[in-house]
Amino acid sequence: MSAQQPPATGGPGRTGGAEDRWSLVVAAGLLSFVAMLDMNVVNLALTDIADGLDVSPTTAQWAVLGYQLPLVALLLPAGRWLDQVGTRSALLLAVTGFALCSVLAAVAPWASWLIAARLAQGAFGAVLFVLMPVLAATAVRPELRGRAMSVPATLGPLGAVTGPVLGGLLLDHVGWRAIFLVKLPICLAALVIAYRNAPRGGRLRLPDRGSLGDAALIGSAVAAVLLGLTLAPDAPVWLLLALPAVPLVVFWLRRPGGRPVAAVLRESGTAAVNASVLALAAGFAANHYLLAQHLRRDDGISATGTALTMLAFPLGMVLAGRFGGRLADRWGARPTALTGASVTALGMLLLVPLDTGWGPLDISWRLALAGAGMGLNGGPVQALVMTAARPEQLATAGSAVQLARSLGFALGPALATAATLAGGAATTGARAGLVLATLSAVVAVGLLTLHHRNTRTTSSTRTTSTKGTTSTTGTVRTTDAAQPAGTAVRTDRTDRTDRAGR
Repeated sequence: MSAQQPPATGGPGRTGGAEDRWSLVVAAGLLSFVAMLDMNVVNLALTDIADGLDVSPTTAQWAVLGYQLPLVALLLPAGRWLDQVGTRSALLLAVTGFALCSVLAAVAPWASWLIAARLAQGAFGAVLFVLMPVLAATAVRPELRGRAMSVPATLGPLGAVTGPVLGGLLLDHVGWRAIFLVKLPICLAALVIAYRNAPRGGRLRLPDRGSLGDAALIGSAVAAVLLGLTLAPDAPVWLLLALPAVPLVVFWLRRPGGRPVAAVLRESGTAAVNASVLALAAGFAANHYLLAQHLRRDDGISATGTALTMLAFPLGMVLAGRFGGRLADRWGARPTALTGASVTALGMLLLVPLDTGWGPLDISWRLALAGAGMGLNGGPVQALVMTAARPEQLATAGSAVQLARSLGFALGPALATAATLAGGAATTGARAGLVLATLSAVVAVGLLTLHHRNTRTTSSTRTTSTKGTTSTTGTVRTTDAAQPAGTAVRTDRTDRTDRAGR
């Protein structure tokens, strides 16, 4: 790998020319599916892994934590690194490494081998998570980004929801090692697409030393929060473990690695959007976890029946996701994302009066409604973030939104468990958790509304400050990616004029 990066070719950008490379959008969707699948499919196999490798359940749990912790810790440093290297080279490296680690995990003869393979896989997974929105955003023209971003934004949660279903089938008929190998065909397809269609240009370079410090700070903060929430149901005093997360994050934001992220959020005005992504993901994860537990434990539904009931959510999400991008390109990303979050909150609200008399059909149509909202929200909200960022900041912006989504998925089940135990009885506790999940979705709606108000204020201020200084063109860059296609597209000429004005 080269330690030098030509400035003209570094970092992600438009794939070149006016050609739309939808094959790269497909690759982004495949990688999104497989990365989210890997976060959930291993959960069902922990008992089998413990028995197969003759270790305790606590040790086997690191087959999951070993993947999630580096994934979350490296998302933002990976975004900073990807802004400096060639997208194609980074993509080929990450997919190859991810697939290789899957093979190493599948053939693990002992637990330490498996955990090491999962730690390395989490690091490659962090790069994939950041590359997904970058691939989709740069593969097509700006006016088609909403449609393109809906592909990975829909297939990612689909992988998260279908993971347990696929994992159950493999465990029953093949064995736990197969859950690590099932991803290989998808990785191979994405690798072939990237090799043939990703534009050449830019080379790899070693991450700077500061990135390692950033990863340690972020990872420590996330680990503290997760440990506090996980142990709190047994004794609330464990929540004190989460307190060190605040100074760790503040310290990181003052470092060279944190300042660019803060700058992207500040300049693009998307801090509220990222917060809404976290809130909606946490509500989704908590809702899915609680309903699955209720169906299996309280209603006595079989594993197959539970899986079929829960599939209503991804079905609604996929069907609505096909229209979410088109609506965003036509009517604007923010209104579409806001509508999707509102529909999700409505579906979750209808699930709150959970009753043991409800059958699978009663739960399925409510889940389908919530899933449809997630499908409408996913692509447009990601387009909102990516379009608001400058071209040289795309990877950093993408890593921020992926970190928000990953944190939501990780925090959701922990929050749901705490709420369930606080509720007391089984059904009452489940209702308490569903109320918390619904409130989280409502918070996401409020944050998207707040973003709209802040954007209007920022746009008005910029228009006033640039009067008399932008004589070359009357177009001013806006951070509101919710504008309909073609109305807020910044040309290179406008960008230069804006900078001169500032």
